[in-house]
Amino acid sequence: MTKKILILPGDGIGQEIVAEAVKILNALKANHGLDVELIDGLVGGAAYDETGSPLPEETLAKARECDAVLLGAVGGYKWESLDISVRPEKGLLGLRKELGLFANLRPAILYPQLADASTLKPEIVSGLDLMIVRELTGGIYFGQPRGVRTLDSGERQGYNTLVYSESEVDRIVRVAMDIAMKRGKRVCSVDKANVLECTEMWREVATKVGADYPEVALSHMYVDNAAMQLVRAPKQFDVMVTTNMFGDILSDCAAMLTGSIGMLPSASLDENGKGMYEPIHGSAPDIAGQNVANPLATILSVAMMLRYSLDEPAMAERIEAAVNQVLDDGLRTADIHSDGMTKVGTAEMGDAVTAAL
Repeated sequence: MTKKILILPGDGIGQEIVAEAVKILNALKANHGLDVELIDGLVGGAAYDETGSPLPEETLAKARECDAVLLGAVGGYKWESLDISVRPEKGLLGLRKELGLFANLRPAILYPQLADASTLKPEIVSGLDLMIVRELTGGIYFGQPRGVRTLDSGERQGYNTLVYSESEVDRIVRVAMDIAMKRGKRVCSVDKANVLECTEMWREVATKVGADYPEVALSHMYVDNAAMQLVRAPKQFDVMVTTNMFGDILSDCAAMLTGSIGMLPSASLDENGKGMYEPIHGSAPDIAGQNVANPLATILSVAMMLRYSLDEPAMAERIEAAVNQVLDDGLRTADIHSDGMTKVGTAEMGDAVTAAL
């Protein structure tokens, strides 16, 4: 049966990198029997400019009907003056919430060809293969009450609420445990239980869930120490599971271990495996339209889509092998370029991976 994929380029470099990922999908359709239909939609600033909303009802309806969503990036300087309720990022958060995409999978894998691109010593990062599982629809990003108020003194005060229910913690920790069972059978749950009561409860629930997975070694770590350990000895980790905000921060930190944030894909899944797939980097408006952005994270996000939502693991492996081949051939976009390598643009990199398929 034909699977439907919603294509949401979004803003900034999202337009360029998603175009290269679509090349990959079309090549798999034409040459390798991938049975999918690609459906276009608007989100973020581009959607606001055309409809007045960062997440139009038409886009949300399409997302609910499709089997998977491929997203580029949202946001940019152009929309920073808008009211927070209609900023491009609200489109992304709305998709996550409305589709129930509670589990964010962010792998940090160092390709051996890029060991020198990392800012850390090769012996620290060589062989890195880490998965960060981030809770995506709860926590301080969504908690109520929130806002800015004026005190009796006349001073303004901003406030946000960190809140998690036991069931929310239970389900995300189980996702991490299930992933660890297919990897190195080690999970580190990251919290701030010494200061925040909410994450003290998180630790209690994680420990309870861990008892159901006797083969998995469960450990706990405060988030500040986890950030330090990611830089000191990142290969000690197999799977990390944590809250929405902590996962947001730690996964970007882990991204730089791999040499470039432009190399890392992500998946956001619901309880049934339907997902939205996107690179973890932003819209980078400063380089938009210049044909210099790295499309590999978006292309690798397509591989994750094929593996997790479309049940096409062989095609996922084909994409990953093609990316490896292109890196072996010495092709590099500006963010991962080094002496002796061939610098290429966004479109050229996409064409090279397509040819390597």
